[in-house]
Amino acid sequence: MPSTTASNPTPVEKSRLLRFTGHSYFRQRLVLSLLSGRPVRIDSIRSDASSPGLCDFEASFLRLIEKVTNGSHVEISYTGTSVLLRPGVIAGGNVSHDCPTSRSVGYFAEWIMVLAPFAKKELSLTLRGLTARQGDLGVDTLRTVTLPHLSLFLPLDTLSTLSSALELRILKRGSPPLGGGEIHLRCPTLAHLSTLNFIAPGRIKKIRGIANATRVSPQMANRMIDHARSILQRYIPDLYLFADVYRGDDSGKSPGFGLSLVASSTTGAIYSSEAISRPSNQETGEEALTPEDVAALAARQLLEEVAKRGCIDPAHQPMVLTLMALGPQDVARCRMGKLTPNAIQTMRDIKEGLGVTFKVKRVQDEDQTSAQQDDDDDEEEEDEDEADNHPKRIVPEEIMVSCVGINFRGFKKVA
Repeated sequence: MPSTTASNPTPVEKSRLLRFTGHSYFRQRLVLSLLSGRPVRIDSIRSDASSPGLCDFEASFLRLIEKVTNGSHVEISYTGTSVLLRPGVIAGGNVSHDCPTSRSVGYFAEWIMVLAPFAKKELSLTLRGLTARQGDLGVDTLRTVTLPHLSLFLPLDTLSTLSSALELRILKRGSPPLGGGEIHLRCPTLAHLSTLNFIAPGRIKKIRGIANATRVSPQMANRMIDHARSILQRYIPDLYLFADVYRGDDSGKSPGFGLSLVASSTTGAIYSSEAISRPSNQETGEEALTPEDVAALAARQLLEEVAKRGCIDPAHQPMVLTLMALGPQDVARCRMGKLTPNAIQTMRDIKEGLGVTFKVKRVQDEDQTSAQQDDDDDEEEEDEDEADNHPKRIVPEEIMVSCVGINFRGFKKVA
């Protein structure tokens, strides 16, 4: 259990201490401390809020870090507004953790996946709680999007020698507010990562989706599938959505339904979206979402993500940037859409914690150039009055991000 008194760092620690303020980017800063081996102190955590200090899910994440590491020491101030982490060894092994229902299991698994490849022993992690929550990565997204992004960094020469496959199994689903879901994550240890060179987004070739339902009529899943198909089939013929209905003890403690969509390109780029049901709330005036509402929300979000282009799903930009910095001492390159605020802050934290600086350059490929040229030609041929009735084609902003890794080897003993 974390200590409730925060002591002052030693003079040696002060020279290596990472200092941050605020509760934002809490998980990635703790993970950065474990990977760099440098202690981290986070102050002013909701110091001006009516309920200052750590929330229950942040304290739970600290407990999970203590379980997957060996020798880590966490100190929390009396008010909970300051946290000091002295990192230990990423041990791995068999770990089981109960997550609070204020956040989904995706909140906890997302950044633990970044630590897992560098553990001393293979990580076998069981998480219990909500399997879906608006604002967090759902378990379907973790399995179909997060794991493939992590697989980009697996060395090809070690795939045949891995002790087990990188996998995530959904044992039980748990909808808000009571949860009751359970997942199992297994990640093999790696001696090193491979260098990422992902610069061609390609064109969308297929869309897949999972409509899940717990403790409600299976017809809810079918209604989501029908409505999502009516929106997406006009864009691409290779569209397959299927229902995943859980019953009995495997369906958790609360009724709910949701839809997860994944679009894949010809070069392996993946874009995702997810929407879940919402009960009516008389206090806020929010109305309940019907299956058609959920399907429309997920489908439109997917189209927006695809329109942003790039090779990386926007929600996974921080994870990919972190793994690029930990890769071999070679130039890693990745083409991304517009950088999210989380990704921008991640690059700043990586520069401070690992000493890796990213080169960011705006990209304009042949498709974008031809699209812009077509717009310019149209403007020259048309009168000004006619041009006002034809809006310009929107060319999304794309960024080429590159860096030289630190060749992080992790804690696995190599014979």
